[in-house]
Amino acid sequence: MMSSRRPSGIRGSDRRGSGAQSRRPSIDPSRLVPMDKVTHVGGSDDFNVVFIGAGNIMFGSEEGPWNHSFRFEHKLGRRLKVVALVDPAIERATAVLQKKCDSFVVSAYQDTRVFKTFEDFVRNMSPRDRPRAIIVGSPPMFRGSTQPGRDIELQILKHFPGVAIFIEKPIATGPEEEIDEAFKIAKMIDDSNTICSVGYMLRYLKAVQMMKQIINDNGLTVMSTIARYACAYESIAKPDWWDKSKSAGPIIEQGTHFCDLSRYFGGEVDIATVQAHSLEWDENAGHLSRIRVDESKILPENRVPRVTAAVWKYDSGAVGSFTHVVALQGHDYSCEFEIYADGYSLKLVNPYVSPVLYIRKPGDDNETTMRFGDDDPFFSEVSNLIDIIEDIEEDPEASQILSSYEDAVRTYEFTWAIRKASEQSRAAKLKASKEAAAA
Repeated sequence: MMSSRRPSGIRGSDRRGSGAQSRRPSIDPSRLVPMDKVTHVGGSDDFNVVFIGAGNIMFGSEEGPWNHSFRFEHKLGRRLKVVALVDPAIERATAVLQKKCDSFVVSAYQDTRVFKTFEDFVRNMSPRDRPRAIIVGSPPMFRGSTQPGRDIELQILKHFPGVAIFIEKPIATGPEEEIDEAFKIAKMIDDSNTICSVGYMLRYLKAVQMMKQIINDNGLTVMSTIARYACAYESIAKPDWWDKSKSAGPIIEQGTHFCDLSRYFGGEVDIATVQAHSLEWDENAGHLSRIRVDESKILPENRVPRVTAAVWKYDSGAVGSFTHVVALQGHDYSCEFEIYADGYSLKLVNPYVSPVLYIRKPGDDNETTMRFGDDDPFFSEVSNLIDIIEDIEEDPEASQILSSYEDAVRTYEFTWAIRKASEQSRAAKLKASKEAAAA
């Protein structure tokens, strides 16, 4: 029997609460150990898991380091039993399952059954297949809502009360009007005391927790956050990504990680202060020469912006900014995140691949450089989740969920505010141009 669990993240359902930065959960960076230095969780009992989604997030791809199944295999070892793989693309699910069964992790997958829908699994599940964790890696347009067919969280709460949930980010990509539904889901998860973690893995970077430690140990108040994200668009071959009606656009689908980091350090955003501008596909500077999809098949109004630049105020009075750029070719992205406080600057570079942290502090104008080449935040978030489910840590501060569902909804609301502000700015410019031409 699992003992009563520890609090996991920010509580409270007031969606406009400021949430002082000192209250944001953090982990001692010395506890974030590389995957190859960690031994499997002890015990002989099976740890049943359900995977929802058989795509790249769950099983990996050449486009990036994500691969949740790989991290669960390393954390749980032979205890891992994937009792079900749910995906409407049965052939794809069967194919990835066969690859696993042909490898050294066959014990985790040899009895896995494939189901087209979650409802099919519920109807056909035997008592011994009851999961201890459900991992949701299906596309975000199928979650984060109370609407039938897009309400996987509610279905899990209904059929498996008390079972831990991991949900990939963003929590949804539905219409802006449904944000309130996501807050309702957050409250239901919170009220049910369900362990729930959302995949904002950059919070689990050792470098990020080092930044958090510096701020907390020195009693600093963040004055400004500056984020920049330049993607290598040539490597993005997924048509849905280029269609705002399906992916909700690059700020919501991709830039969400840096918007979340901004909130993690700056505190809650005063949504009313968000301002943004965009460079669009039909402007002279917005032409891209190496897009791998046929953009002509996407309605003009649904094509993604090439640049989105936003500024805002935090409830604390601090100022934040974020620029997302669709400009680089090749494969590697270019990403940086900076924090300024009295006497300090903390700059995180290349967080997705090989994080480097540059630190300037009082008394020395030179920056100190810290490199974190062997860090794996994907593993750290899975490792912390399992430790909390198992309740194996004696120290209540040792393992914490750094992104609760409610926290993730606030980030989702913030990204929508940036997209909406940029679209309003563009509409105002077009209207002014039309009026000037008619004058």
